[in-house]
Amino acid sequence: MILNRDEYHKQVLGCWMGKNIGGTLGAPFEFLRQVNNVSFYTQDLKGEPLPNDDLDIQLLWLIALEERGPAIAAHALAEYWMMYVGPHWSEYGNAKVNMRAGLPPPLSGSYNNRYKDSCGAFIRSEIWACIAPGLPRLAVRYALEDAILDHGNGEGTYAAVFTAALESAAFVEKELSRLIAIALSYIPADCGVAGAVNKAVECYRGGKTWREARDEQLRFYRGGTCLDDPNRICAEDRAKGFADGKLGWDAPSNVGMLILGLLYGEGEFEKSLCITVNCGEDTDCTGATVGSIFGILHGIDAIPKKWIEPIGHGIKTLCLNLGDLGGCVPGTVENLTDRTEVMARRVLLHHRARVEIADKPTDLDDLKRESLPAGPSAAALYANLGGPTFRFDFFDICVDCGNDPTIRDGAPKEIRLRIHNTYKMQQANLNIRWLAPESWRVLPSRMGHCFSWCLRADPIVVAFALQTDRVESQVVRLAVEITMDGRPGVMLVPVVLLNGNLQPEIRT
Repeated sequence: MILNRDEYHKQVLGCWMGKNIGGTLGAPFEFLRQVNNVSFYTQDLKGEPLPNDDLDIQLLWLIALEERGPAIAAHALAEYWMMYVGPHWSEYGNAKVNMRAGLPPPLSGSYNNRYKDSCGAFIRSEIWACIAPGLPRLAVRYALEDAILDHGNGEGTYAAVFTAALESAAFVEKELSRLIAIALSYIPADCGVAGAVNKAVECYRGGKTWREARDEQLRFYRGGTCLDDPNRICAEDRAKGFADGKLGWDAPSNVGMLILGLLYGEGEFEKSLCITVNCGEDTDCTGATVGSIFGILHGIDAIPKKWIEPIGHGIKTLCLNLGDLGGCVPGTVENLTDRTEVMARRVLLHHRARVEIADKPTDLDDLKRESLPAGPSAAALYANLGGPTFRFDFFDICVDCGNDPTIRDGAPKEIRLRIHNTYKMQQANLNIRWLAPESWRVLPSRMGHCFSWCLRADPIVVAFALQTDRVESQVVRLAVEITMDGRPGVMLVPVVLLNGNLQPEIRT
């Protein structure tokens, strides 16, 4: 499949410009539960966009990709997060607290994090779509590695997967209803994000106005307001019964509202953007995402100049500790677009993808439309959200703590090792040995032996129970050594547990 280089370039440039426009338009109304009446910018912008964390972290991810290469995964992204992401609020801050305690992703996003269902991950999904154009299965894999940092097994992760899939597919598929169906195929059908999206489609097809559809989102999928501040809810919404909601459960309704903007906007940039922002809630996030999706679908030439001129082509950062990043951060959407294209070429080559960006006419003849949805492999995306996954040359090993990485005095702690043999048709005899203090009990045994099937088989799961009379330290670090009969490789898998005697009960 060939993507014409000039067309792809315009789509990516449209994505980043739309992101800047939508984020700037929606920023003054962020976190307000009300119907807005926006038709254009309400600020004196002086030729510059507003800074926006929606874009900032994607700039960091681009730098991480440039420095670490296309094989980057959650553990490396977590290191960049701790060095360069500044904010301590909401899911960003809770993830940093967990990482500082030693918890890797996805536990950093799941454990004791009431904001894991919030919006912080889907707003940074465009970079993964742009480096994997027309390859939603690949874009989703990247987006998942990103989202679990601060959303773990929450709705925020499902939201990021949904938007990444839709945005990637939008490079080659222009029918919005089909794009929505493709994106839905990558997330659990019973999750809140899927419910909110389906509700948006139902309202649109049922002839409701966008205001009526917006109210349906709040009726069924609303979360709490920012900091549970009642002053952020208008009297009309209070009278409708929209004053309550679970704090941090924000992703479903906001994704639903951005889908409303796309549906009721009916292919018009201004209409799509304004309807989205006028729905209220997390308006800089929803506006920015709708702007970027429109840009991918229609390219930079479809964005009216009247929306570009007030903000120019620059990029302003908000939440990055620039430090030794120095001049690495893109300063304009053009520079960001150029570097995104270079990285896309590297990613496509690395993954031996069926997509080529070339100075040739776009040719989608070999695109099998059935290859865009997730298919039966979707469930496997979320199999390892109970703990970190460590990737070795021939095996992926997940340390499944059941989302609760704590151990308490005298209480057994179950740990499951999910071992996936990833290489061709090569079976292996695995020797498993726990490296734990002598005073600890490991059941059924410190040492064991199991047989690993080849690539097409499901992962094998080996369960252990760890127990100690007294947990001596705040953070417990153990390891599992895995070797293979007749092969020289050694895999050391770290296990990190927190002292549960000092920790609050896990919040779900």
